[in-house]
Amino acid sequence: MSDSALTNNQSASVAREQWSSRLVFILAATGSAVGLGNIWKFPYITGENGGGAFVLIYLLCIASIGIPIMMAEIMLGRRGRQDPVTTMKKLAKESGHSRSWGLLGWMGVIAGFLILSYYSVIAGWAMAYVPRMASGMFSGLEAAGVNSVFSDLVSNPESLIAWHTLFLIMTMVVVARGVRGGLEKAVTYLMPLLFVLLIILIVYAMGTGHFKEGFAYLFNPDFSKITTEGILSAMGHAFFTLSLGMGAIMVYGSYLPPDTSIAKVSIAVAFMDTLVALMAGMIIFPIVFANALEPSSGPGLIFKTLPLAFGGMNYGTLFGTLFFILLVFAAWTSSISLIEPAITWGMKTFQTSRIKTSVISGLLVWFLGLFTVFSFNLTSDFTFSSTISTKYGEFVILKDATAFDFLDYLTSNIMLPLGGLMIAVYAGWLMKKEYSLAELNINRIWFTIWLFLVRFVAPIMVIIVFLNAMGVVAFIRTIMGV
Repeated sequence: MSDSALTNNQSASVAREQWSSRLVFILAATGSAVGLGNIWKFPYITGENGGGAFVLIYLLCIASIGIPIMMAEIMLGRRGRQDPVTTMKKLAKESGHSRSWGLLGWMGVIAGFLILSYYSVIAGWAMAYVPRMASGMFSGLEAAGVNSVFSDLVSNPESLIAWHTLFLIMTMVVVARGVRGGLEKAVTYLMPLLFVLLIILIVYAMGTGHFKEGFAYLFNPDFSKITTEGILSAMGHAFFTLSLGMGAIMVYGSYLPPDTSIAKVSIAVAFMDTLVALMAGMIIFPIVFANALEPSSGPGLIFKTLPLAFGGMNYGTLFGTLFFILLVFAAWTSSISLIEPAITWGMKTFQTSRIKTSVISGLLVWFLGLFTVFSFNLTSDFTFSSTISTKYGEFVILKDATAFDFLDYLTSNIMLPLGGLMIAVYAGWLMKKEYSLAELNINRIWFTIWLFLVRFVAPIMVIIVFLNAMGVVAFIRTIMGV
């Protein structure tokens, strides 16, 4: 079968919008991948797991999990040239498999929708900290005062709703303008600005007197600090950081021109995403060490530890403000991609315009986000737990979970790992090799390496990530006394 016949799906979809260049796709996909996880989560889990050794394991996981699955997801998107649901049905029919594979697309659409509902609330916190930091509110505050500022914010439902609303409006305005007029323009400006802010803040961190200490903590591996938990954490973050399994990369791949190398753009996106995370670490750890704070302070690192540090530093008000602007930009580029799968599905299914679909989707996400808003204040006492009793003891699935905890658990621990696993299984085992070869357009040696990783290594590691996130690994270790 000729290459032209194998790629007929691409030529047949000329009416579908496409990115104007490979660079724009890299910026867009990097924007999707770069978010609160890079600037908020990566530094604190690095701190919790000993620094440099964790970073090294994380990089190995990016190469063995992230890049192979990203290539697979982009490949499926470009070949299908539709929303994730229609794409998977179309590809399944093409290869002679059940149209039930459309459920993979459904899971991605729903996961992105649910994630945005609480992601916009957390992004609203970052937006709320910009004027607070700029006004000098944190200057001279002790830890109790900084904690009070955060508590006052999250306990005020009206304030959270306002910031949640503003952030969603920013997101939907971009999405409503389409690929060229909205998504492309946004990432063309926002991603360079994000890197400019990162560089400015790194220069500032160099003036703390502890940059060398922070740099060594991040890049000098101490393998004595490696634990099973650290390895599992590195595997999980390597998967989640690239926005895999939620349909966003599949949709972005559907806009990719047919002559663009999927392997090259996947490697470029993984490199850029990792670079942002490492640059964030080079900013945060010197500031933490300069103020004799604890790098393993957990999720409170961004909203409690760093404001305390900025409040006691020279020019802390200015650079603290820039830091939270950086955080907003990172969240904004990610949120755009989270809703795009639902937008493309809605446009096709209901034959409505992008603007109308964006407005309706935005309103639904906004309403669902209220459950997250209220889980921090009005309904914070309404929690539930889920356990399974066995002869070895109780297996805890959820404990004292709020609505936010449940949505986070459902999407991060169940939907995304399953989505990534199904992508790897379909691309590695069910899609015809000639189709994969034609789409990836790489030589046989590299194709064999990719196929081995996506068939065996990545699925096994994603299954382990899934079982760990579900608490199964910890339960098994408890039973075995490990």
